[in-house]
Order: sequence, then structure tokens, then C-alpha cells
Amino acid sequence: MDEKQFLAEYDKRQFDSPLLTVDAVMFTYHEECLKVLLVKRSQHPEQGKWGLPGGFVDLAQDRTLEETVLRKLKEKTNVEPPYLEQLQSIGNAGRDKRDWSVTVAYTALMGFQSCAAHIASVTDVQWLAVDVVSHMDLAFDHRAMIGLARERLRQKALYSIVPAYALSETFTLPELQRLHEVLIGKRLQKKSFRRRIEQAQLLLDTGEKRSEGGRPATLYRMKQASGSYTFVRNLED
Repeated sequence: MDEKQFLAEYDKRQFDSPLLTVDAVMFTYHEECLKVLLVKRSQHPEQGKWGLPGGFVDLAQDRTLEETVLRKLKEKTNVEPPYLEQLQSIGNAGRDKRDWSVTVAYTALMGFQSCAAHIASVTDVQWLAVDVVSHMDLAFDHRAMIGLARERLRQKALYSIVPAYALSETFTLPELQRLHEVLIGKRLQKKSFRRRIEQAQLLLDTGEKRSEGGRPATLYRMKQASGSYTFVRNLED
């Protein structure tokens, strides 16, 4: 038997397969607060609970897992992230009451976008404060998943300026520092933070300024490749 004949006769149903889904942990910084995007489930299982937007892979529509994530985000929240980062694959016999289940979690930090559901399986969608969500009874294992993504975000804030993705296209250094402090969970020295950012040459001076109650502050935007830059030492040092 050659490979062509083998594939023609292969029956994928001879092996049990787990449920395969994706979940999206989308963070934003809005009203000086770190928030995560959640949907309220209208159907069983976990009916009435808040959880992450996600869903099943559609073999007819989706060519990649990333396409599944983007499709489910569009249907359930109408939010379109600027990028996606795979967080972790999680699978076991207990996380979903329906069957043995595997989910592939994705995460992103993005600027605030209004959200609205366009599918019957969701009764509500909101950006909710992470501090509030940490005490909620969420669907499935979604609270643990948010915790994993939150720690990933903290590490990125220590070693990169990825947090700038959550700001408007132009921003001030005080705004960038404040967001880093929120994500890291501690205050940073102003002079040290500014020096590290300027030495790395990650930002473009727009030539414009914005008044923030005192002296007008310079407005910057990220250079195209700045999101992939990693500091040798973390920003706490």
C-alpha cells in the first residue's frame, strides 16, 4: 500500500478525538484600569456565567487556529485585535462538562474598542476590570487562564514596550510609564524609565505636545519594530 492509497482509506473516526476550542484573553487599558474582555453565556454548559470569548474550530471555515480566534472574537464581541500571541494549550478530562477537552488560548494587549455581540450564544459582552474579575466565578477554567495571561503581560511590561499597544497611536512618556507601573504592579523611577526608553531609540518624536496639567508633554509614537525589542535588564532595575 502506498501513501496515496493509505490516505484514501484512512478513517479518522477510528480514534477518539477531544473537543477542540480556542479562547481569547484580550486586555486593554481604559479609564486608568487594566480590563479583560468577557462574554456572558446564554447556553449550557455554564449558562449565565461570564467567560472568555472563544469557541469550536470550524473545519470547513478555519484554515488556522488564529482564524478561529478572530472569527469567534468578531461574532461574540466585534473586537479586532492588532495581533495575537499564543498563550498555552490546556487539555484534560475535567475542564469541560461535555467531554475531554483541549483549548488553545491566545492573548493580546490592545487599545480600547467598543464591543457588541452578534451571536445568540452571548447575552452580554463587556470589558471588566481585572481586579474585579479575579474574584468572579467564571466559566470553565477561564479565571486560571486569565491569571496565566496576566503574568505573561507583567513579564512583557518588564522587558519591552509592548504595553504601548494599549495606548492611542500617539502618547506621552508619563502615559507609557503609568501603564508599565499598572502592569508590573509597582512604581518606577521616572528618570531611569525615561533614560532606558530614550537610549533604546524605540519611539518617534511627533513634534507635537499635549498639556497634562503642567508643562506640555511631547507626543511619541512607536517605531515599526519596537514591539519586538527586549531590554537586557528589566525596567525595575
